[in-house]
Amino acid sequence: MLAKAAAISLLACGDWGIAAGPGSAPASFPVASVFFEQNVTDGDMEVVFQVKAGTDGLAELSVVAPDGRTVIAFRAPDASTLGIRQFRFESPEPTDFGLLKAAYPEGVYTFSGTTVSGARFAGKSTLSHRLPASAAVVGPAAKTTNVPARNLKVSWKAVKGVASYLVGIKQPESNLNFTVVVPASATSFAVPDGFLSPGKEYKLSIGTVTGEGNTSFVETTFTTAK
Repeated sequence: MLAKAAAISLLACGDWGIAAGPGSAPASFPVASVFFEQNVTDGDMEVVFQVKAGTDGLAELSVVAPDGRTVIAFRAPDASTLGIRQFRFESPEPTDFGLLKAAYPEGVYTFSGTTVSGARFAGKSTLSHRLPASAAVVGPAAKTTNVPARNLKVSWKAVKGVASYLVGIKQPESNLNFTVVVPASATSFAVPDGFLSPGKEYKLSIGTVTGEGNTSFVETTFTTAK
């Protein structure tokens, strides 16, 4: 999967949102989503929940599945912690995909939260079990060496029925980890000059994304010329 603590990220962030006071209707979460994330290369899959509140941290957060089960229940131990403003929860990655789908059925998931100041947020997100076909990387080819560190264009074969693609490049030694969203009409991405260093091995990932947010990744590596 893509690394969770990106040093560089080109993903667009959600709006801040305006919190509702204790006596009014809850405000909408700027971000409240649930989706499946599949790594085709590794043969694993997980369910991911992403939540983002307003300017204040959340003291409480709960997510209820379509069958009425509470699948996430968070509570800050004390208001002095200031709560948590942004969350990304990931399930285990069982080899039995049927087990994961049974644990997280299709349907509407209900999000609710309260900030340390008492303001309330709410949201809903629909989980689908439909996974997109994976992309085939065209260039750089798997395990290619002497790849130019400048003027590099990553390319892949088009996949029908996707809403967008995710292109990720990671190099732990250089503290480089970025992800960019590109439209469904694209089949290439020009890596900005200055991101890559000579003589380094990089992990490249191409993700296909459905309209519901489910993603299938393929991963490969390449090494830049010295």
